[in-house]
Amino acid sequence: MPGWINTGPQRHLDLPTLQAMGGADEHGDRIEQPFYKTPGQGAATSVLLAASPLVEGVSGRCFEDNQEAPVTEDGSGDGVAAHAPDPDGAERLWRYTEAAS
Repeated sequence: MPGWINTGPQRHLDLPTLQAMGGADEHGDRIEQPFYKTPGQGAATSVLLAASPLVEGVSGRCFEDNQEAPVTEDGSGDGVAAHAPDPDGAERLWRYTEAAS
């Protein structure tokens, strides 16, 4: 999960959505939030997982901010909902995706 990254794709969101996310004021001007990451910060976890021997052989887990994400009961805030790392759910999703393509 890269988190909130200050990049160009936000330009494809409509103003009410940007405002609801705290990314724009009532005039449509961008609001820089302190939790926004740079593109490099957002890519760091993906690069770690793709290239670091520290996570060699690790699979089926969720990561954020260069660390394994904690499992949360309700899936709110930092971390990952309990159903996300479920191997049975992952298998069902994989089969569904294969059938849909």
